[in-house]
Amino acid sequence: MAYSETKIVIGGLVHIPVLIFIANFIKGKFVIKTEEVIVPSIKEEPDKIIEIKDTVVKEAKLETIKEISNKLDSIEQKADEVYEQVKKKKKHKKKKKKNN
Repeated sequence: MAYSETKIVIGGLVHIPVLIFIANFIKGKFVIKTEEVIVPSIKEEPDKIIEIKDTVVKEAKLETIKEISNKLDSIEQKADEVYEQVKKKKKHKKKKKKNN
C-alpha cells in the first residue's frame, strides 16, 4: 500500500511532540540538581592607622618614615599630572578626528 506525501509529513509532525516529551523525561531523570550557593559579600576594610603611643622611636627611623611619606606624596602628584596630560591629549586627538 502506497502512502501519499502529505500523510507521511503529517505522521512525522505528529511524532515530534511525543519525541520531545520522551527526551525531556529522560533528561529530567539524569539532571543533577544543584543547590544555590550564597556568595559572601566582601567588606572593604578602612586603611589602618598606626598610632604610636608610649613607644620610643629612633629619630633616624622617624626621619626615614617622613622621607618615604614625602616621596609617596610627590609620586602621587606626578601620577595625577601625567593622568591629566594624557586626558588632554586624548581630548585633543578626538577633536582632531572630528575636524577631519
